[in-house]
Amino acid sequence: MSQEAFSDVSSRTYMSTLERDLKSPTIHKLAELCEVMEVHPLTLLTLAYVGRDPLNADQLLAQVQRELKEIVAASKIENS
Repeated sequence: MSQEAFSDVSSRTYMSTLERDLKSPTIHKLAELCEVMEVHPLTLLTLAYVGRDPLNADQLLAQVQRELKEIVAASKIENS
């Protein structure tokens, strides 16, 4: 996508600094950028952590599911 496609949420200068890895977006900014790209922020974060290897993505997503279940289970115990 062109930098102009993001003009409603970011300047071209800011996009350039992201592309050159001079800055990192906040979670809020990441959500805005993902909205423009029509992808969920977790999709972009997953790609950042695993690259393009779908096997690594499957492993990472399985880990996230396990951790979420553990957090929810622990939360239910604490709230009892």
